[in-house]
Amino acid sequence: MTLLDGLSLYLRIAALLLPVVACASVGSYWAWKKKPFPGEFISVLAANFATPALVFHTLLTTPLGGQALLQAGTATVLGFLIAAALAALALRLLKLPVLGLLPAAVLPNSGNLGLPLSQLAFGDEGLAIAVAAFAITSMLQHTVGVWVLSRSSTQRTRFPRGVVFAVAAAGLLRWSGWSLPAPVLESARLVGSLTVPLMLLSLGYALVTVSHGGLRQGAWLGSIRLVVGTLSGLLVGVLLGLPPLVAGVMLLQLAMPVAVASYLYAERLTPHGEVAAGGVLVSTLALLVLSPGLLWLAGAVKG
Repeated sequence: MTLLDGLSLYLRIAALLLPVVACASVGSYWAWKKKPFPGEFISVLAANFATPALVFHTLLTTPLGGQALLQAGTATVLGFLIAAALAALALRLLKLPVLGLLPAAVLPNSGNLGLPLSQLAFGDEGLAIAVAAFAITSMLQHTVGVWVLSRSSTQRTRFPRGVVFAVAAAGLLRWSGWSLPAPVLESARLVGSLTVPLMLLSLGYALVTVSHGGLRQGAWLGSIRLVVGTLSGLLVGVLLGLPPLVAGVMLLQLAMPVAVASYLYAERLTPHGEVAAGGVLVSTLALLVLSPGLLWLAGAVKG
């Protein structure tokens, strides 16, 4: 890869990150102006309504067949099991709260970063595989991830059933071969499209108020996420003997930065919201620097 190719790659990845930065900047501006921010309303709206709609629409409209979905799902779950073991060990060694930060260290931003990066690297075929991995990631994020966080908190947390119902309903419809009217699907798409902007607004607001301590611990969290994600992505490809295309997409998906949803739940359910916000910031900025090497590992860049 020549210097010009590398510069072009950086510019394309920066273009992918620009909408993320722009949306988060609105939340940061809101905090800078010290305007009232309805954090609880945004958290409930994103977790209980927008995210289930997004997962439901994604599962119903993905072009992948059942076998491909199963392969991508198996690889995703195995990758998270490996990442969880490595991340728990790293958090314990660094004397950081394991249960309170484990979901953020394990679950990646496979949606608004992983999907476009997979398409950039592997085209529409890679995007289809990435969508399946994203669906599994989203389901685990809003079920298992919340359950783990609730165990680290003394407050009673109502388990978010919306994503579980969305996955069950979409699975039933795909299995039965039934199709929904176009207006229903469009409604799910429209409500689901609120998810990422709401989370990014909340993140941007938090980044303005994050303390130096939160940013320092967040740097450790972001580093753990990128390292264990990359290692688990490489191991999954070897252990399952995945085809090169699937292995490359899974590596990209598993190696993405700390998910914005992880910050949202950490802020809502634990006292570690600042650390999670710092982890999102540090790992996302690091991705921009490290992305050419990551794409090379995934097999998308030759030479």
